[in-house]
Amino acid sequence: MSYYRHHVFICLNQRSNGEACCAQQGAQAAFDHCKAKVKAEGLAGPGGVRVNKAGCLDRCAGGPVAVVYPEAVWYTFVDNADIDEIVESHLKNGRVVERLVLPADVGR
Repeated sequence: MSYYRHHVFICLNQRSNGEACCAQQGAQAAFDHCKAKVKAEGLAGPGGVRVNKAGCLDRCAGGPVAVVYPEAVWYTFVDNADIDEIVESHLKNGRVVERLVLPADVGR
């Protein structure tokens, strides 16, 4: 058994050279919202969900991005409603949100 049932990494990378990055797409606000939502739903902590900041995940073209382990499901999202759906469907009920899955061919 893993220490956490789900581990969420949200890219917060900021590029100083002007290239596209998740930070330009509101990733910090999404991270803050996700952490708060997981806590409010009683999912945070050992045996539950851990939400972590990540540096570049090298999938910038689909940004902002998050990845959920242990399933290794990559998500893109637009707003807090998308984050809420990921928390409710995937993290709480074990159902991948197919409409938000980042296509496998999207990279940097």
